[in-house]
Amino acid sequence: MIDISLQLWGGLLYLLNKVFFSQAERSKTLNDRQLWRIRSWIVYLAALPAWVVIFVSRQNWIAAGVESGGAPAMLVGLLIAWRGHGTNPKGLDTLAKLSVLAGLTLSIYEFGGIKTITQFLELGIAAGFLMGTYLMAKDKAQGYVWLMLGNISCSALMGIEGFFILMAQQLISLAFVTDAFLARKKKRVLE
Repeated sequence: MIDISLQLWGGLLYLLNKVFFSQAERSKTLNDRQLWRIRSWIVYLAALPAWVVIFVSRQNWIAAGVESGGAPAMLVGLLIAWRGHGTNPKGLDTLAKLSVLAGLTLSIYEFGGIKTITQFLELGIAAGFLMGTYLMAKDKAQGYVWLMLGNISCSALMGIEGFFILMAQQLISLAFVTDAFLARKKKRVLE
């Protein structure tokens, strides 16, 4: 039962994050865009504990380290959305990178190297989540492309591990990330 509640908690809030990013890209005013971005970062942070517990419970150390390491990038995103560009604390980036290194080291130690499909998927999650979150925190459209990689990798991993609610949530999230990316590209063309 705890697996389902964690899937609903983590999955729905991460999905809301992507819906809110999509709404931010479709906003007509800067104030509306700022409010949607603030909301998106808040729900992203609120979902984080559920994802970390899920990954740790399955010994997905790379993904657990990445999720934990993503918290500083999420905080940077929230601060930038709240206070504006040029306000990011430098130490948070370093903390995020150290968390990923710890997750990778634990996974290699646990499995005696990178030799399982789940570890390769975790690397896709790591690259997509960290680069995507980092670039999104800095309001860069390329962040969406990285998030797409993370969604695809995470969906596959969740399917393999039997977390079908999270698998579906990741696929739905992929649609909203794609929508946000296309809306941003269209907006840039019109400007």
